[in-house]
Amino acid sequence: MIYLDNASTSFPKPGSVYEFMDAFFRRAGVNPGRGGYDMCREAGDLLDATRRLLTEFFNGTNPDRLCFGHNSTDALNLAIFGLLKKGDHAVTTTLEHNAVLRPLYHLEKYGGVEVDRVPFDAAGFVHPEDIARRFKRNTRLVVVNHASNVIGTVQPVREIGRLCRERGVLLAVDASQTAGKRPIDVRADNIDVLAFTGHKSLLGPTGIGGLVVGEGVTIRHTRAGGTGIRSADRLHLEEYPYRLEYGTPNIMGVAGLNAGVKWVMEQGLEALEAREMDLTTRLRDGLRAIEGTVLYCQDDLADHLSVLSFNLRGMEAGEAGGMLDTDYGIACRAGLHCAPLVHEQLGTDKAKGSVRFGIGPFNTEDDIRAAVEAVAEVAEAARQRRGAQPKIS
Repeated sequence: MIYLDNASTSFPKPGSVYEFMDAFFRRAGVNPGRGGYDMCREAGDLLDATRRLLTEFFNGTNPDRLCFGHNSTDALNLAIFGLLKKGDHAVTTTLEHNAVLRPLYHLEKYGGVEVDRVPFDAAGFVHPEDIARRFKRNTRLVVVNHASNVIGTVQPVREIGRLCRERGVLLAVDASQTAGKRPIDVRADNIDVLAFTGHKSLLGPTGIGGLVVGEGVTIRHTRAGGTGIRSADRLHLEEYPYRLEYGTPNIMGVAGLNAGVKWVMEQGLEALEAREMDLTTRLRDGLRAIEGTVLYCQDDLADHLSVLSFNLRGMEAGEAGGMLDTDYGIACRAGLHCAPLVHEQLGTDKAKGSVRFGIGPFNTEDDIRAAVEAVAEVAEAARQRRGAQPKIS
């Protein structure tokens, strides 16, 4: 199998991730912070060390404001429901994943929140001024996908954040696709709340992610439960990180995330991105030369990630993706990618989405060559089908 679904979940992980998770779980895979024995302290030390590691990675200010959760969806739910209330106005984009869209739809329908959605341009980018033009007196929050999981375009969050700061509006950024691929500096980029997941380009396991919460940002409680400290308090704790953490943490996930982030830092973000974008350019150029292939927002790969979506004329995305999997052993993702507004704006919803290739750090030139050859054969099958259709006089 050639794995080209890294935009969904990176695979494989570095060997150091598997090794550290196994060794740690065998040695100290217990509940951190709930006891004074050695294994418990070691688990707690790992939790604290990983907070510090990720705070440094994102250039945050305070490790206590690095709050662990299950994934980006979990983190974004905490942020969106915890920052918006009845009468507020929020601005987002049509590039968003359902992790943003659905919480905002729920707040529109049930919570008395007004939402504006800013479209992207023909190249796949949202202009900061278009967001600022939607600001109102009651605008409380802007939520932006740092990079599209469908077309790979990286949005100008620093400039968006600057405009938000000028108006006193909070900026929340979904870094699901960029964390581990692009440098993120929450201070320089004017980000108030950053949501990240561990299982994509941070090269950790599934089930771990979280929020980086800026100084002075208060996210309202929407859950409550155990924290392992001050158990006699009747209400959930106010201080970070406990404010946004509930119950037993995923210490195995934290262990894998710790090892994954260290591997990324050792390799260097620039080196990893340069290699992946070289493969992306080869893939884009190869697909573009195939008759009947339609690519989306791939003319210029500046400010792009190694994510590419395409369709074949005369064939629905699901069928093309299924053939690539079944006949050629290429793992990819076909459909709407949990980002329906992107496809509605592109018009690809009529083809039931698109086929997406996501390149990761362990893909090779041979993988790209095989993928291009496979798409060429599937495209030929689509052309033969179109030629066999009866003409209507």
